[in-house]
Amino acid sequence: MSDVVIAMSGVRVRRGTAWILSDVDWTVRADERWVLLGPNGAGKSTLINIAATRLHPTRGSVTILGETLGLSDVFDLRPRIGLVGTSLTETIPAREKVRDVVLTASWGITGRWREEYADADLRRADGLLALLGIADLADRAFGSLSDGERKRAQIARALMSDPEMLLLDEPAAGLDLGGREALVQRLSAMATSPDAPTSVLVTHHVEEIPVGTTHAMLLREGRVVAQGVVSDVLTGEHLTAAYGLPIDVERREGRWLARARA
Repeated sequence: MSDVVIAMSGVRVRRGTAWILSDVDWTVRADERWVLLGPNGAGKSTLINIAATRLHPTRGSVTILGETLGLSDVFDLRPRIGLVGTSLTETIPAREKVRDVVLTASWGITGRWREEYADADLRRADGLLALLGIADLADRAFGSLSDGERKRAQIARALMSDPEMLLLDEPAAGLDLGGREALVQRLSAMATSPDAPTSVLVTHHVEEIPVGTTHAMLLREGRVVAQGVVSDVLTGEHLTAAYGLPIDVERREGRWLARARA
């Protein structure tokens, strides 16, 4: 069995007359932990939406978990992919209990109705809430949570179906410093766990990259600037090319820090 989780070749995406992704080749293997970085409009979210089977490329070939987009039923494929993004928050009823936010992922829905859940489902949901550090919030209404707590609840939900791949589209967006650091700590614990699924994180900031991240891709204007082992990609030279600004970068105890060059 192949260990390739994502395989893209010559991927291009056009909106109107503009190409928002151009000639992207990308391979993600099992047990790798990727981060995608680049300025606004670089194509990061477009790329993650293709990986999530929510978007098909205009040109090029894409294989996700061994299935070729355009030749496979994406509705059979999507339960194998955990997705965390801003669009999910809008679909979750504010009154929904946090435990039910996680549980309903088993049916691929938001908003509990009359569906039944086994005791094993309840135990798994509670275990995931504990893993993300929000077990004490299980009976709270989702709408009463802070932004950071909501993000952790969504990650627990994304893991509920035991996905083979986890896609995180800017999970720290809008969080304050404390919320961001708490989330990065949780993501770092997941990234270093041998039982965690293959993951791809989209972010704007190197400070949000979890410890345990193995690979990185830098994008600019829909094109790949650099990709590969994280320490080879996150260099001052590559970040300068991606952001169009002289940048220095350093790594301390597994965490990254970038700043404009004086």
